[in-house]
Amino acid sequence: MEYRRLGKTGLQVSALSLGSWITFGKQIEDNIAERLMAIAYERGVNFFDNAEIYARGQSEIVMGKILKKMNWERSSWLVSSKVFWGDGGKKPNQTGLNRKHVFEACHAALRRLQVDYLDLYFCHRPDKKTPVEETVWVMNHLIAQGKILYWGTSEWSVQEIMEAHMVARENRLIGPVMEQPQYNMFHREKVEVEFSQIYKTVGLGTTIWSPLYSGLLTDKYLDQFPKDSRMSLAGFEWLRERNLTPAHVEKVRALHGLAKDMGTSLPKLAVAWCVQNPNVSTAILGASKPEQLEETLESLDVLPLLTPEVNERIEGILDNKPVPPEY
Repeated sequence: MEYRRLGKTGLQVSALSLGSWITFGKQIEDNIAERLMAIAYERGVNFFDNAEIYARGQSEIVMGKILKKMNWERSSWLVSSKVFWGDGGKKPNQTGLNRKHVFEACHAALRRLQVDYLDLYFCHRPDKKTPVEETVWVMNHLIAQGKILYWGTSEWSVQEIMEAHMVARENRLIGPVMEQPQYNMFHREKVEVEFSQIYKTVGLGTTIWSPLYSGLLTDKYLDQFPKDSRMSLAGFEWLRERNLTPAHVEKVRALHGLAKDMGTSLPKLAVAWCVQNPNVSTAILGASKPEQLEETLESLDVLPLLTPEVNERIEGILDNKPVPPEY
């Protein structure tokens, strides 16, 4: 396993990590979740990603029980939560980034995960109804109280991130040190172009999600639609409509052929392609079966195969390289 600094912080995070979105507490049984976490930890993964909204809190409960049972040294792993959507409640102050919800959501996550502190705490989306000053202050209060160690954002724009940093700088507070954006072969603009300057200016770290584009960057959608996939779940029709387009499938077919020519698999190629970006601190893997995770945990072995010639072939297939703005 390779370990990278989370942005400009001194925190080291495994280049591959494990996330629980859709799977834990929803798609898979708890014993499978336990096996996945054990496999990941044994292979050097030190970061487990979660959120209050995942399975409406049940995902954190499942992960917390596993962490308690495994009894790994607390100093050897990192766990996260995210705040914004709430855990199912729809009444005022049960969602958003206001001081009350952030404070209560943090303590709820601590209880569910059975930990004394969160290593990483993300603002899951920007909140247009709450002043950013309020959010920056409450995150710093939680840091001061020892409830969280680092805070960051997820799916914020560069302008929103920089506004938080301006508030932090003016008040001598800690700004967001990491962002969790979607990044994969089909979703590139934010990581490759929009954030290009703030990697240098504020030292932003990234914990990217969906490196396999919710499973499309595998071979399972090439010939049929598997009934046990996340895109077949009720309530995730939007995911299927967005990802599973004829144009995407045609490109996946070509990438699958390239991976075979290289002597590897498409999932490993797709994850390695993300991780080769030096601005990716960690790629969050998802899996519903142990064999899926065992495969993608070998993705770092593909990095030496990503020669300039291979990357050029990939770009030729994707035909979607973002164009930086002219200054």
